[in-house]
Amino acid sequence: MTTLNNINAAQLEEQLELWEKEEVSTFLSKQPEREEEFFTLGGFPVKRSYTALDTKDIPLEDIGLPGQYPFTRGPYPTMYRSRYWTMRQIAGFGTGEDTNKRFKYLISQGQTGLSTDFDMPTLMGYDSDNEMSDGEVGREGVAVDTLADMEALFDGIDLEKISVSMTINPTAWILLAMYVALAKRKGYDLNKLSGTIQADILKEYMAQKEYIYPIAPSVRIVRDCITYCADHMKRYNPINISGYHTSEAGSSPLHEIAFTMANAVTYVEEVTKTGMDVDKFAPRLAFFFVCQADFFEEIAKFRAARRVWAKIMKNQFGAKKPESMRLRFHCQTAAASLTKPQYKVNIIRTTVQALAAVLGGAQSLHTNGMDEAFAIPTEEAMKIALRTQQVIADETNVANVIDPMGGSYFLENLTSEYEKKIFEILDEVKQNGGTVKLIEEGWFQKHIADFAYETALRKQSGQKPVIGVNKYVEEDEKVDIETHPYDPTTADRQIARLQNVRATRDNQKLNILLEQLVEVAKDEAQNIMPITIELVEAGATMGDIVEKLRTLWGTYRENPVF
Repeated sequence: MTTLNNINAAQLEEQLELWEKEEVSTFLSKQPEREEEFFTLGGFPVKRSYTALDTKDIPLEDIGLPGQYPFTRGPYPTMYRSRYWTMRQIAGFGTGEDTNKRFKYLISQGQTGLSTDFDMPTLMGYDSDNEMSDGEVGREGVAVDTLADMEALFDGIDLEKISVSMTINPTAWILLAMYVALAKRKGYDLNKLSGTIQADILKEYMAQKEYIYPIAPSVRIVRDCITYCADHMKRYNPINISGYHTSEAGSSPLHEIAFTMANAVTYVEEVTKTGMDVDKFAPRLAFFFVCQADFFEEIAKFRAARRVWAKIMKNQFGAKKPESMRLRFHCQTAAASLTKPQYKVNIIRTTVQALAAVLGGAQSLHTNGMDEAFAIPTEEAMKIALRTQQVIADETNVANVIDPMGGSYFLENLTSEYEKKIFEILDEVKQNGGTVKLIEEGWFQKHIADFAYETALRKQSGQKPVIGVNKYVEEDEKVDIETHPYDPTTADRQIARLQNVRATRDNQKLNILLEQLVEVAKDEAQNIMPITIELVEAGATMGDIVEKLRTLWGTYRENPVF
């Protein structure tokens, strides 16, 4: 086996031992190190220094070259030398018209892709005039009840020329149906549309807790989105398998990747059960990860994720196309790392995290606004966040070389350690009954909660420094910040359009389609997307569709884990 470093191990070990005995021990007697043990944020032990000994057992084929299996060094052979990552700042508030203005502002500032946040009623399938929506319409994202809202959201934006990401999960298929219906109405070629719905419902049961139906029908909906897009939308990513929310719920970086891979495996298994060849749909599966503060760990994490996915797709599912094994991911800097105290420091945190994402090979990137610990970001905060990406792209030259950290003794060692631990967790999941069973038992949830609790204790004790919170605190700090305002007319404007749609649609036709929806949902072999597209074209609201299926499938109730 050819390894990364064919070295004289005995000679290097002797040299290292002499260095420790003479140089290091002498220096430590005069100036002790900061602490007795060093670890990454994710708990991996970190040695004082790394040498060729730490990479001597890594097979060269595990490193490879950019664009070649196992894609450790990047999914494409030229990476950012051909095209920068997509700069995709998320936006969403108020009505479709309100967010449309923000979209156009960001595009005018050089943004290259759109990313959409939806309000809580939309996420959970409640119409804006439902009593459950009171006070929440358009507050934390844009409100979408009907196809008319989707038309307002993307008015004047050519969807064949810009990719659109939609952050939504339990109702993702309905938003996709509206997107398809809008494209058809505008005469677009569905095969030219690019972008993604998040749609990763399994991580909701694990982490974010935005779910409606039981697990089995929810996974079936994801399967149907994937197969529909494979047949009708060749450039569209029907799912963004997300570790981001697992991390934001408090997981370790290791569990962020391992749990995401467990979910991804489940989705691939479900689609292949339909008889669809893995190479038909796998090239359009996409991922979504966070980038946290531990700079080198995050780069290693992304490199390991690519290697693990490539091996899973090739060895477990028999993929033949390189595109099926190529992990592509969107990245967002860590919202959980943002602070209200000394909030302008968030610009620095975001910059470092964004740089790590780029060095780790992200295909798409969102950088958080400095004021997001308070509210939806202002235009000024979003512009600075976008400029952060543009400075990294245009001024630092880090995009000129592919995987510039590759070959680092420390980074290659940590990448391989990550791969090893990820596969150990995946084996444990498989041996204990699989992803769905362990979600129902609270296994994933417990791991996330335990790490979150440990992290909170470390912050409280000061063992994990947070500038402005437990270190370099300004006791008399006066926070003077202009936050994004909530327009009190939002709900009235949104409900007026909703009521107009209800008043002008053909309710007899709608009721027939709703009954057909139930029949399709009862038949596991049918795809739920075509009937959903018909429904939204006929003026069905988000709530109409969700509530009709609730009569069939019911509502998921989680078993608490302590």
